[in-house]
Amino acid sequence: MGGLWEGRVPLAERLRPRDLSEVLGQEHLLGEHGPLRALIEGGLSVPLIFWGPPGTGKTTVGRIIAQRFGAKFIQKSAALAAVAEVREILESSRELWQRTGNRDLLFLDEIHRWNRAQQDVLLPFLEEGSIYFIGATTENPSFVLRSALLSRAQLFVFEPLSPQALRVLLHRAVEDPRGYGGRVVLTPEAAEFLIRRADGDARRLLTGLETAVEALGEGEIDLPRLRQVLGRKALHYDRAGEEHYNLISALHKSVRNSDVDAALYWLVRMLEAGEDPRYIARRVIRMASEDIGLADPWALVHAVTAAQAVEYVGLPEAELALAQAVVYLALAPKSNALYRAYSAARHDVLETENAPVPLHLRNPVTKTMEELGYGRGYQYAHDLPEGIAPMPCLPENLHGREYFHPTERGWEGKIRERLAEIRAKIRGETA
Repeated sequence: MGGLWEGRVPLAERLRPRDLSEVLGQEHLLGEHGPLRALIEGGLSVPLIFWGPPGTGKTTVGRIIAQRFGAKFIQKSAALAAVAEVREILESSRELWQRTGNRDLLFLDEIHRWNRAQQDVLLPFLEEGSIYFIGATTENPSFVLRSALLSRAQLFVFEPLSPQALRVLLHRAVEDPRGYGGRVVLTPEAAEFLIRRADGDARRLLTGLETAVEALGEGEIDLPRLRQVLGRKALHYDRAGEEHYNLISALHKSVRNSDVDAALYWLVRMLEAGEDPRYIARRVIRMASEDIGLADPWALVHAVTAAQAVEYVGLPEAELALAQAVVYLALAPKSNALYRAYSAARHDVLETENAPVPLHLRNPVTKTMEELGYGRGYQYAHDLPEGIAPMPCLPENLHGREYFHPTERGWEGKIRERLAEIRAKIRGETA
């Protein structure tokens, strides 16, 4: 019987693609007319650099290439391998090449961990072609690799897996005999949670699924139980300090409701009870942005100034500075538009695919980056009559998203009108 614990081989390893037809994602490289596929099928003649985030198939493709060319696959991490060890591998492959015409394949992971002097050891062997070589990195090669190495190698950029590719992979993990062979059933909500959580990383997706199955067993896995296993741990407070949190809650909610007298009462009560004034100052700064924001931009200035007073003079002198800030915040026009905007943006960061920065917003500081399209289509706002370019700056999957919705209270009334004009110009709309 197969079973969950068979061989203790990690799920990601059991499901590693065996040939190019099983590789998910990277269609721009491995599709029918992909340049990497063409290079592999035409005979590998140059060293390769694979640049991309974890879990996108760099090592897997390296293994498939080695298998295709009948080469011994030797994987080393630049973070752990000494130069002498790698030199020995290079010389062994050279001897094999000279004797038989065959070559080994060296897959040097995290090649960015080697400094430029260490990278020099590779150059003569790559120049003569005595070894197949793939260097993998999650860092921009323009910044971490020698130009001499880059000029000898072909660079391929691996992208995060799309949600659709991850869905296919998740289905494969659940149904394929190398995975759970149909013994695990994910509810649609649980499956989508795993996909969002993976953030384009196939290994993270499979590790999350494997962790859940190990914790919950085979059978149906729903979202509540999955969150229990994989969700963030909740913060725990010391129950003996409950009054501490009750009092700060009372102060915060009194300020929010513009009840000046209650706000002063709770502030004095905390100070007289011996509360750390620096803690109160931090919370007052939070109130200024969470409950007032741009309805009165000076609220944050008063809060920060009070915090500085606490640091400079301490108690009892800083008592009145804190009181002044609390009274100002209580009297100020209220708006939680900034708080809601941040929360909405945070939700998208945590719950949607973290798409790459659009190419037009990236700086093409090297020739390689320019050739990859960095900065193409960027419009310099200062060169335009109104200082606003009709150029969206959000990732493609979030185009049109609006987070900040100012109220009509205080300064936000003016900001609201200005923001409507700005958004229209960014969308390319004309009056």
